[in-house]
Amino acid sequence: MGGRVAVDQVDAGLRRYMLSIYNYMGMGLALTGIIAMVVASSPALYEPILLSPLKWVVMLAPLGFVMFLGFRVQQMSTSAVQMTFWAFCAVMGLSMASIFLVFTGASIARTFFVTAAAFGALSLYGYTTKRDLSAFATFLVVGLFGLIIASVVNIFVGSSAMQFAISVAGVLIFAGLTAWDTQRLKEMYYEAMEPGAQTKMAVMGALSLYLNFINMFQFLLQFMGVRTNSE
Repeated sequence: MGGRVAVDQVDAGLRRYMLSIYNYMGMGLALTGIIAMVVASSPALYEPILLSPLKWVVMLAPLGFVMFLGFRVQQMSTSAVQMTFWAFCAVMGLSMASIFLVFTGASIARTFFVTAAAFGALSLYGYTTKRDLSAFATFLVVGLFGLIIASVVNIFVGSSAMQFAISVAGVLIFAGLTAWDTQRLKEMYYEAMEPGAQTKMAVMGALSLYLNFINMFQFLLQFMGVRTNSE
């Protein structure tokens, strides 16, 4: 009887833990989207940000936040980790405002809902499957580094065929990472953690899934997005 109660408590704790991850992620995406739309709707805001050298700061700042959290999370307080996450999502909103200037709002919304449906299915698979997805981890990480290198190269090459291949690979890689990260986060719950550490782990888990969602969305937008100048 006691064993059954313990199992139920663990299951309930796991559900709360995963729900907190999805809540952080969802609120982060909402913050990013709101800021992106507000900035894109006002030339007084986007011109000094996106049409000046400041755009490079805005584009690279999210990477700085991710690296900072990755290296400093253990030394930071729970509230500091949370505030850094919200700041990261806000800066991502500034960075992503440009998509509203390039693609139509209808195609952005359509791509978002397709991404949300795909993400939900992949994350559910990662949560429920009994298959060990860590076997694919090395392949996915190597593929991610290859994707980054190819994207940098194509900035200078400007090949549409290469961009198409990068977009296809990007969708597949981040789809795999979504399922694997979900399973990884679920398994991490079973490690002994203090409540404060568990909250920080939930925020970092939300960051991982947030990045998977955003990247999958951006790569899908290359296929599904309708450019404003094509109307």
